[in-house]
Amino acid sequence: MADLLTTDRLVLRDWTADDAEAALAVFGDASVARWLTPALERPGDVEAMREHLARWAAEAPGLVPPYGRWAVVRREDGAVIGGMELRPLPPHDEDVEIGWQLAPGAWGHGYATEASRALARYAFSQATDEVFAVVRPGNERAGAVAKRLGMEWVGETDKYYDLVLQVYRLRPSDLDAVERDTARA
Repeated sequence: MADLLTTDRLVLRDWTADDAEAALAVFGDASVARWLTPALERPGDVEAMREHLARWAAEAPGLVPPYGRWAVVRREDGAVIGGMELRPLPPHDEDVEIGWQLAPGAWGHGYATEASRALARYAFSQATDEVFAVVRPGNERAGAVAKRLGMEWVGETDKYYDLVLQVYRLRPSDLDAVERDTARA
């Protein structure tokens, strides 16, 4: 199990079957699941979550960097508090989606922004020119994270997942600007 990224407070690492209960607390929670894209259906129990994790692990070796799915682990106590992904957006797999999901108990601490900033920086180090966040209308928390990352509002589209979604875009220069502003503050 290799760590992909480490930040001041978090580690992004590969998912394992042992993460099923913690992952269910994220992806199985109704307040999280209601915002998931159709690429991930809400798991009903630990066994269904374990099946998702096994599928992700089986897919991982065939993914070309920067694509993947990772557990977000809080460094201070080793708790799995969420998940992150970089994946190709359907229908043409030409755009890179960055996604984040956190357990409700981890909301409001800046973890989503911290993990997403590190993952975006990783994507850019892998010759990715831009990443997109697709947000269901009404998901104000995800929109706020996108803005804190420095993502630019692109508009709404039904291009992805056959849903009307709000689209945010991040380029390396956008991330650089936010990081400079954060360092000055």
